[in-house]
Amino acid sequence: MLRQTPLFSNLDDAAIDSLRQQMAESRLPRADVLFHEGDSGDRLYVVLEGKVKLGRSSSDGRENLLAVLGPGQMFGELSLFDPGPRSTTATAVTDCRLASLGHTDLQRLLSDRPNVARGLLFQLAHRLRRTNEVVADLVFSDVPGRVAKALLDLSTRFGRKADDGVHVHHDLTQEELAQLVGASRETVNKALADFANRGWLRLEPRSVVLVDVERLERRSR
Repeated sequence: MLRQTPLFSNLDDAAIDSLRQQMAESRLPRADVLFHEGDSGDRLYVVLEGKVKLGRSSSDGRENLLAVLGPGQMFGELSLFDPGPRSTTATAVTDCRLASLGHTDLQRLLSDRPNVARGLLFQLAHRLRRTNEVVADLVFSDVPGRVAKALLDLSTRFGRKADDGVHVHHDLTQEELAQLVGASRETVNKALADFANRGWLRLEPRSVVLVDVERLERRSR
């Protein structure tokens, strides 16, 4: 699973074995919080099993879901270079198994393995590009377009192709899906119902089957 993480994908077997010995493994039950927004921290985490959501809360209690991460994806890396408080709250969407690496060990790894440093820069650039896309979508795209784009993004990581479509078991509640899109639950549910009536998808508990991916792709633009 570490080799599936873009940050470590170019390491040889010996380096992967050495890295694994330096990383601490932990389990996080469903709905448990790993760290809260504002907490101090100096560890990078890699999801080995399960799903983790990263979110933020406003002063009036509203919540925004920034990302849902699955096996092979990492989070918490910003704290290794900017020792300020955590910028998000990390919560287990399902039962999770995580591997983590502390600041000192990562700095040593970056010094010994320049390709890891390049991988980290790539990941940070990808994160920044993704943030720019989200901001643009909030300004220029309507809610149905953002819903279609969110479902397509979830399908690239959690989707499984079958004869009747792409099965996407995202494990999110309706409220969490609305937080991910940045809209009210009622508006998101209306968009989903419209897509279902058009035959583009089929709704199932905490999952969805994408029946007409091409139409959803056109709607997401």
